[in-house]
Amino acid sequence: MSDAFEELRQQVREWLAAHPPPDRDFALPQSMLSVSTDEQFDYLRDWQARVYDAGFVGSEWPAEYGGGGRPAGSQRAIDQELSRADVPYLINMVGLSWAGPIILKFGTEAQKKRYLAKLLRADEIWCQGFSEPGAGSDLASLQTAAVRDGDDYVIDGHKVWTTLGRFAHHMILLARTDPDAGKHAGISYFLSPMKVDGVQVVPLIKLTGEEGFNQIIFTQARIPSDTLLGREGQGWELAIATLNFERGASEGSAGGAGGFGAAPTEALFELARGLVRDGRPALQDPGVRDRLAAFAIEAAAIRYSGQRMRVPALCSDRPMALPLLSKVAVTEFVQRLADFGCEVQGYAGTLYAGDPAALDSGDWQKQYLNSYANTIAGGTSEIVRNVIGEKVLGLPKTR
Repeated sequence: MSDAFEELRQQVREWLAAHPPPDRDFALPQSMLSVSTDEQFDYLRDWQARVYDAGFVGSEWPAEYGGGGRPAGSQRAIDQELSRADVPYLINMVGLSWAGPIILKFGTEAQKKRYLAKLLRADEIWCQGFSEPGAGSDLASLQTAAVRDGDDYVIDGHKVWTTLGRFAHHMILLARTDPDAGKHAGISYFLSPMKVDGVQVVPLIKLTGEEGFNQIIFTQARIPSDTLLGREGQGWELAIATLNFERGASEGSAGGAGGFGAAPTEALFELARGLVRDGRPALQDPGVRDRLAAFAIEAAAIRYSGQRMRVPALCSDRPMALPLLSKVAVTEFVQRLADFGCEVQGYAGTLYAGDPAALDSGDWQKQYLNSYANTIAGGTSEIVRNVIGEKVLGLPKTR
């Protein structure tokens, strides 16, 4: 079957050939979850602006909000070409894939014009304020308060695991506006500014030594009332819609979601080719070959499942099943892949980034440690399995 977007794909390939990412003398973090330094942030922000200016971010969004107005499927084709070229990722992922789509779907005309174009070009960076120290998997128990005071809301509370919080201009914020309502009914959703008095950002040092996460502490922070998205008390509905975008269960990303490619398995094969076990290349070891073949088969299955998701007739009976299953399958696959990347190194797998004897600068070890963030973000694997069982398959609730 011919690709309806082949001409667009060719445009992306030609642009990348003529405009490769700028040279740098520092390492980029493996994902936007681990951006720690101003140097890394500035480079990635500049790269997103270049890709946007070329017309490859927000391809399907309406032109009046800064998008390209192209037909559905265009952005996926673009993202796949960017992923295939192994260029830097688009840093404003919270804006492109979660905040932007939710504003496009539920926002007022003024909100769409205020926020969307700037997040596409990374002129304004977004972060997510859902989880709290006492409200992770049970998100509806959150206690951050938003009290209306004239034309403002006054915010008090504590958010945690906030990716890009140190660099963000805005936060998609869940806060309780009605403490007397049921825990789901009393929550509202805000497009909260971050650069206001009363907002304190405290970096969290990850197991990898990176500072990608942050705590955000609100103390009498005043935000305009027109940052309320939807109506008061609609926050839980909007939160679920946001999580569906985050988990890939709803379409609408403006870029950066290239899908699951072949790069991780290819890198593992390359690693095995360069290792020696019992006096011969590790790739010749029957046990290693068996594991690698299993990874290659599973990677192909994940890619084909992604294609199947785009064919309504193949998933119309349970349309949410494959997107939710893919969230679990991909994150856990990458974790097991990185684990084996450390295991196959033998003793060298115990070394870490910064050790001169570490293979590939310790990237496999760092990837394994970072992989746990992805099996937690957007709902832990356990929570998503419960959602699949209860909401997709109709099984009884777990006790």
